[in-house]
Amino acid sequence: MASREEMSRSFGSVAAAYEAGRPDYPREAVDWMLAPVQHPGRALRVADVGAGTGKLTRTIVEAGAEVVAIDPDAEMLVALRASVHGVPTFAGTAERMPLPDASLDAVLLGQAWHWVDPAVASAEVGRVLRSGGVLGLVWNIRDDAEPWVAQLTAAMHGSHAEQMIAEDGPTVEAPLGPLENRTWSWTRTLDREGLVQMVSSRSYVITASSEDRARVLGAVGDLFDANRRVDESGAEVVDLPYLTHAFRGIRP
Repeated sequence: MASREEMSRSFGSVAAAYEAGRPDYPREAVDWMLAPVQHPGRALRVADVGAGTGKLTRTIVEAGAEVVAIDPDAEMLVALRASVHGVPTFAGTAERMPLPDASLDAVLLGQAWHWVDPAVASAEVGRVLRSGGVLGLVWNIRDDAEPWVAQLTAAMHGSHAEQMIAEDGPTVEAPLGPLENRTWSWTRTLDREGLVQMVSSRSYVITASSEDRARVLGAVGDLFDANRRVDESGAEVVDLPYLTHAFRGIRP
């Protein structure tokens, strides 16, 4: 099995599948994370760290903020620039951001904080945030309360993020304050290709052997067939329930 480091840096090799298969983030979650730092008449300055292909970046832009996108993987940033135009991009991580001190109103991370060193990242986030700035953390997690979704998770293996959310949630350290959290429930409709792309963009599947990957994708196809419906256009789809877990903490 691949190491955490190998898994965390694996996504660039499947950037197209990641962009097509991963869900976007609910606008309500982004608005909630940014609410403590809203300034009437002034656009917020926000960094999307671990930005990947820009899934969260797009929603932050829609919220009216000025965004910079940071990711350690050059291939992911190429995909981001192709899908989210006009956003400056930088190579970096939550532990090391190429940004000035006290230059941001908010730092947001989507599907990313579980890969970082919380102590080092908290200190670095504290450095780039102004006083009163916010750290926002968000994850889209499939809702395993639905039996077939639990079978899907078992087939493709749970992630570090899912384990963390199910246990005590993310942790932050000084100088960031305690985390508040909110959860949203929603459903995403996917065709067979979309479901396969979502699974193919998971770090476990990316780094698996060809035999294990074929086994996982075969099980995913069987689950699609067992739970599909025909939509109004005549396409075969499944309805995949999600829970979006968002957290926010303030820099004093």
